[in-house]
Amino acid sequence: MLSTPQSHAGGEWGHHTVGSKEVETDNSRPDLDENWHRASRSIVRKLDWTLMPIICVLYLFNYLDRTSIAQAKLNTLEKDLNLSGAEYNTAVSILNVGYMIMQIPSNMLLTRVQPNPYIPAWVLIWSVVSACTALVTNFGQLVAVRALLGFVEAPFFPGIYYLLSCWYTRKELGLRMAILYSGLVLATAFAGLIAAGIFANFDQSRGIAGWRWLYIIIGSINFLLAICSFALIPNFPESNSGSQRWLLTEEERRVALQRMLLDRVDQESDRSLLWGFRHAVTDYRTWVFVLLMFITNHVAYGFNYFYPSIVSGLRLGSQTITLVCTAPPFILAAGLSIILSWSSDRYNERALHIATPMGVAIVGFVISVATVNGPARYVASYFYVTGCFAANGIVYAWAAGVLNQTPEKRAIATSIVNVIAQLGNIASPYMFRDQDQPRYLLAMILLIVFAAISGLTCLLLKFDLWRANKKIEQSCQDGATPRLFPT
Repeated sequence: MLSTPQSHAGGEWGHHTVGSKEVETDNSRPDLDENWHRASRSIVRKLDWTLMPIICVLYLFNYLDRTSIAQAKLNTLEKDLNLSGAEYNTAVSILNVGYMIMQIPSNMLLTRVQPNPYIPAWVLIWSVVSACTALVTNFGQLVAVRALLGFVEAPFFPGIYYLLSCWYTRKELGLRMAILYSGLVLATAFAGLIAAGIFANFDQSRGIAGWRWLYIIIGSINFLLAICSFALIPNFPESNSGSQRWLLTEEERRVALQRMLLDRVDQESDRSLLWGFRHAVTDYRTWVFVLLMFITNHVAYGFNYFYPSIVSGLRLGSQTITLVCTAPPFILAAGLSIILSWSSDRYNERALHIATPMGVAIVGFVISVATVNGPARYVASYFYVTGCFAANGIVYAWAAGVLNQTPEKRAIATSIVNVIAQLGNIASPYMFRDQDQPRYLLAMILLIVFAAISGLTCLLLKFDLWRANKKIEQSCQDGATPRLFPT
């Protein structure tokens, strides 16, 4: 609730209640105030140079921890632990169970605590759990460690996703989500290069297998990065703690809060967690994004844990050459993801920026099904890797921009979307059956279907939001600028 404004240099300031705190906000027209815009640009620049680098690197290692099992499979993991193909698939899938269980409770809690030290503390914990993978000696221990790893890694991505949506406006968020998401894509690329180097130089060093060294080294580096993150991760804009305490001026902290208040599609007051949960689950667009994320995740991650095995089946060379060859498609995907998201923000368009790459992915899957030629299938993998991964960051930004009526609803709705999407990650490894190696025809055909559904869902949602925006524009009075849904 805004009180009667009082005089303040640079504008008029009132009080707004955020959660349990009353904070000052500028009630004047910031679009007419150059000082306000200068402060806004400064906030974005400072966050881009502090928050974004640390969370991108942490997300890279977050994903390395999860997917290193794909590279370990090419080493002696299955032999050392006496794993069958089905047991490996279960070890891959089980991580997502813990990941699903923890995400929604964590984000609900995050709306009532501060991101710093909450998020860095979880990073420290998952670093230790990941390193403990090097100690497992059988299938049961591997499943237990990976289930726990999913549980302790779960707070990071939805928490950071929510934190970014509290600092960046909808027009700014798409590119930042793509940059964050590029950490995931680069992790997949670098995983092969890192594994190649470790397996070539450390395998059986001190009697320890290369895949065990892989987890030890990644976990140790991750732990050091977690310590650094305590200094670089901010709390929410209304707070005076976290990195904003030393990073932002008092005026910038005020502008940071007002930027987000002005960016909401409608200006509802902050409500309880129960209110946010109820409105998140009853908004049909939450479930449209659930379908969209389920499908795109299913497509993108379905082949990810098996991509090293797919490339190995092409017989391009030794194990080292195979691991090196897994990197280029993902590096290309990371670059295209940033370019596409910049374009998506620039033109405030989401649906076509997702549907088009999914069409490219379909071309790649079709080529993989249609030919047995190794080099042709490797080239096809560039199409489906870049097509699938280039679009996912935009999906996250789109969901945050549409489901943002209050912080509580945004936190819970985006968690619901991310959590249920993990069902695709649990099911997808079982599409890649041992008897289908190395072409995995059944999986490729299913991925064609999922990619097509994803593109169609985007176009239908675009039409739905276009209609909603027309109603918003018609209801606007006194020439006010409408706050529209991104389409």
